[in-house]
Amino acid sequence: MNDDEERSVDAAVEGELRLLDPAVRALPHMVSELLDPEFFEFGASGARYDRTTILSAIAPSPIERVTATGISELSGKLLAPGLVQVTYVSDESGRLARRSSLWRRTAEGWRLYFHQGTLISTE
Repeated sequence: MNDDEERSVDAAVEGELRLLDPAVRALPHMVSELLDPEFFEFGASGARYDRTTILSAIAPSPIERVTATGISELSGKLLAPGLVQVTYVSDESGRLARRSSLWRRTAEGWRLYFHQGTLISTE
C-alpha cells in the first residue's frame, strides 16, 4: 500500500472511531460533519436509517451505541480511490455484531456513506 492509500485508510478508520466516541455522538453537529449527505444504514435490528433519522435520534439525547472500547477486529481496506471499507466486531453488553462501513472522500473530507451491522449468533 502506498502512502496515499495508507492515509485514506487511516482517515476512514479515524472517522469511524470518532463516530464511536460518546462525546462526538452527543453533539449532532459533530455527527453531521462525519455523515455523507446520502448516508444510510442497515442496523443490526434490520431497520433502515438515513442521515435525518440518525441526527434526529441523537438530538434530544444521545442514542446508546457501540463505543470504541467495545470493538475488536478493526480493519480498513481501500476499495477504490476515495472509497474505504472499515470492518469490526462490536460488543454491546454481550450483543455481538459484525459491522461494515463505507467511507468516501468528498470535497469536505472523509464522510460515512453506508453502514451495516449484522448480529452474530452466540448459539
